[in-house]
Amino acid sequence: MMPSNNNPTSVSATIGNRLRFQRGSGPRGIAKALLMPAILAAFATYLLYGIVVMKVPPSAAFPGPQFFPGIIAAGLYAFAVILGIAAVRAALVTPSIDEEESGERAVGVDWRSFAWVAGSFLAFAFLLGILGWIIAAALLFTGIARGFGQRKVLFAALVGLTISSLSYIAFDMGLGLSLPSGLLGWAF
Repeated sequence: MMPSNNNPTSVSATIGNRLRFQRGSGPRGIAKALLMPAILAAFATYLLYGIVVMKVPPSAAFPGPQFFPGIIAAGLYAFAVILGIAAVRAALVTPSIDEEESGERAVGVDWRSFAWVAGSFLAFAFLLGILGWIIAAALLFTGIARGFGQRKVLFAALVGLTISSLSYIAFDMGLGLSLPSGLLGWAF
């Protein structure tokens, strides 16, 4: 039975239908297809700028504070190039008769789900210092679960609270790394 929510992510995960994104045509379709690679490249450039202007003490040994952000920036550039090539190819190629008759459904972006996921990450980034890890991560989990089609918000919040609490304990007590405690303000 198909869920009432037609979220492409949740539908493909629960039912296993083969889905393909709708292809745009012409310059507008190519521009829409290149939006995500452009966002990835912009974020990678922002990271690269941060790496270049970072003040690193001369006593810093390898790998140093610039190493892992550099790997992430390189990976983002690589993904941007791969997605850009795939987007241009998909926008320029029309679907064949075999693809149209294969039972695949063309789907678009579910902007409501996208807004839940992106908004949850933005809220997490802004609220982490205020609310602390446990509460902010629980809200992040709840928002992403909602974006992926979870209708039981209280259940998602309880699962998120449990996972964020366990990860807080693991990082703080197990690894000795402190995460922001925020409103709760306790220290183990």
